Amino acid sequence: MSWFTDLVAWLGNGSNWTGDAGALALLRQHVLLSVVSLLVAALIVVPLGLWLGHIGKGGVVALNIGNVGRAVPTFAILVLLTLAPSPFGNSQLTVVTSLVLFAIPPILTNTYVGVREVDGAAVDAARGMGMSGWQVLRGVELPLAAPFIVQGLRLGGVQVVATATIAALVGAGGLGRLITQGFSRQDQPMLLAGAVLVGALALVVEALFELLERAVAPAGAPGRRARSGSTPTGATVAVGASD
Repeated sequence: MSWFTDLVAWLGNGSNWTGDAGALALLRQHVLLSVVSLLVAALIVVPLGLWLGHIGKGGVVALNIGNVGRAVPTFAILVLLTLAPSPFGNSQLTVVTSLVLFAIPPILTNTYVGVREVDGAAVDAARGMGMSGWQVLRGVELPLAAPFIVQGLRLGGVQVVATATIAALVGAGGLGRLITQGFSRQDQPMLLAGAVLVGALALVVEALFELLERAVAPAGAPGRRARSGSTPTGATVAVGASD
């Protein structure tokens, strides 16, 4: 268990946490990269998923984007963007773009499926009351789909936090630097510290989104059965795969 005592000693050494290259500064960089990437991905695809789910079209496209996105390695995207001309190359933009593309599939899939699985009776009742399409989306479909959307954000957020370690490969900072430097220096405690901190951060993100998911769940919400013939094949499977 010497590796464990060495890890505890490294984490307990204040000098490892201070300075521009200290663990605390790298943690802040990691969190910033993750938050920016997740926000950009959400701003791009949550409105798209809501709109596609509302009109009941484009489901195959949304689900296929999710499936393809899960199959494409983020590292491969990072390498391609690193070789691309300015403003990419070895830059923060390259890392953020790679992470955004990685976060898009679960968010888009869950947003679309969440809207399509809103109880059709609730939507019909809202339309029967004279609500416009925008009012139905904003007042009925969005609140009932919110837990699904947050679930997609949760999955995307955890994936982004875990994958943001690749930022160190292009000199963009983050906790991945502890891992890469640990490898290059044969410093096992540093390497393990980087892995442990990334894992701990991912668990914190998971817990926060779990609390948010419970908070946005409508109290006494009606059943969320799929509308007849409206949910494309694979939608339920896609959501289950994202849990």
